[in-house]
Amino acid sequence: MPVSPPNQTLTFLRRRFNEVGIRPKTKHGQNFLIDLNLQRLLLDTAELDRRDVVLEVGTGTGSLTALLAERAAAVVTVEIDPQLRQLASEELIGRENVTLMSIDALRNKNTLAPKLLETVRARLADVSEARFKLVANLPYNIATPVLSNLLATDVVPYSMTVTIQKELADRITAVPSTKDYGALSIWIQSQCQVELIRTLPPTVFWPRPKVTSAIIQIIARPELRARIPNLDFFHQFVRSMFFHRRKYLRGVLQSAFKNQLTKPDADRIMANLALSGDARAEQLSVQRMLELCEAVRGQVVNNER
Repeated sequence: MPVSPPNQTLTFLRRRFNEVGIRPKTKHGQNFLIDLNLQRLLLDTAELDRRDVVLEVGTGTGSLTALLAERAAAVVTVEIDPQLRQLASEELIGRENVTLMSIDALRNKNTLAPKLLETVRARLADVSEARFKLVANLPYNIATPVLSNLLATDVVPYSMTVTIQKELADRITAVPSTKDYGALSIWIQSQCQVELIRTLPPTVFWPRPKVTSAIIQIIARPELRARIPNLDFFHQFVRSMFFHRRKYLRGVLQSAFKNQLTKPDADRIMANLALSGDARAEQLSVQRMLELCEAVRGQVVNNER
């Protein structure tokens, strides 16, 4: 039988790291959440039950993993650091509903590891009426691609409840005509409801990061996702619109689709959508960006015939 998971306090972490003679690695974004009330808030916000298959990226010592396993049907957890994976495997002995993977969660910056997605699909197939959720204290250095790329797969999470840099949370929740509004804001908001749950000071982590963090929850809305006829095209389109965020939208369109749209095509699209010549991508709402994307895609498809 598994024992109760240890409380991930500063004392616990220092003792475990000293026992095996290792230190947290900044290159892997290893900052451990040591405030037990905030750990509980993260778990409670995720609202886990026995329908849920949970993905955790960044197993660490396995303390959060064990808490997830007590509430969920299954947990798939990923740890790239072999020393931490060994620590976690000792904490997770007897937890049959945990799959601990020693891989990089990312194949590259735009794609999740296929083996990871295959494992998640397999666990989902084992659970009746399963829901897929991401719950994690995400390593800072991979938080953006993990959140963004999960929405580009066929295994879309029901929700993503994570700790990330506050700066990233601001970008995800940003509104048009603000400095933080960009491709990531539009990509996530076009498909999901987003909420910043709590801002976290550096003092609640060990080692202390140099930045403020946040707990954020992202809930997928199928009815929003259904508005996007071609997700791959939209994903690339939104990113291309912000390559030069200060340039006028007309020029960005002509640059991004220089071999697929003529200048008259771009002018006609802008006019049909009542977009002025000095409009910029950062001024467009999510809905307006969706409309622009579909107008461009339709013209590109027509020109290729």
